[in-house]
Amino acid sequence: MNESFQELIKHKFPDLSRGQKKVAEFLVNFMEKGSLYTAGQIGKEAGVSETTVIRLAYALGLNGFSDLQELMRKEWLSSAESKEAANKHAADSAAEEKKPFSEWLSPVDEKDLSQAVDALIKSDQVYIAGFRESHTAAYWLYYKMNQLRNHVLLSFPTGFLLETLCNLTSASTVVVFSLPRYTKEALEVAQQAKKQGAKVIAITDRRLSPVGQIADITLLAGTTEHILSLLALSQVVIGSMQKRDEKTAGKRQEHLEKLYAEQGIFLE
Repeated sequence: MNESFQELIKHKFPDLSRGQKKVAEFLVNFMEKGSLYTAGQIGKEAGVSETTVIRLAYALGLNGFSDLQELMRKEWLSSAESKEAANKHAADSAAEEKKPFSEWLSPVDEKDLSQAVDALIKSDQVYIAGFRESHTAAYWLYYKMNQLRNHVLLSFPTGFLLETLCNLTSASTVVVFSLPRYTKEALEVAQQAKKQGAKVIAITDRRLSPVGQIADITLLAGTTEHILSLLALSQVVIGSMQKRDEKTAGKRQEHLEKLYAEQGIFLE
């Protein structure tokens, strides 16, 4: 089997029973416990029966709970071995961005962040979608990213144009903000982007949220009760893009400064 544990869960999640979904979410969020606990202990933690835990393994196409746990164990150990190095790199690349928002920002998975930044730098165009309350954060990310690269587009607060999404290609990236209460527009944008072959980055509260289930990369926001959690995560993304592609970003910002000066936009 070539799929990782989390990829397998994401792929099979829509077809699972309600109880199996509860187990799947628990295992994704607490992989260490899933790697070490018995089926009975996992069931108790997830609020289901031991039988439901075992049935999840078969629903995922595995030969039993032992195979499921072995798959989790390998992924967890691999993640644990790289965690120290990732944390060190994360501290170097994003510490300054995190400090002002530390109380709003959950730990950023450095692998996911690196993949997201790489896609945002290399894409032919970036489409940022955020609806209703999430639009504020989407607009901020759109504004800041426009200072670093060209061909950045933004959704409307309450919808989007299919004519704009029609221009997406397999070299494009779509960033979708999706937090409770989840909007149908966010899911529709992600689905359309996937049909166009574009890469989807979800900024959401959990990996198995409606958009998280189909996203290629998921960045988890901290507390979803305040807009600062989204702004903090967006700042980490922008700061990492500046460091990763300093030359290109520097040239664009230099050009913008000349335009600002010519137009007299800023007083100082």
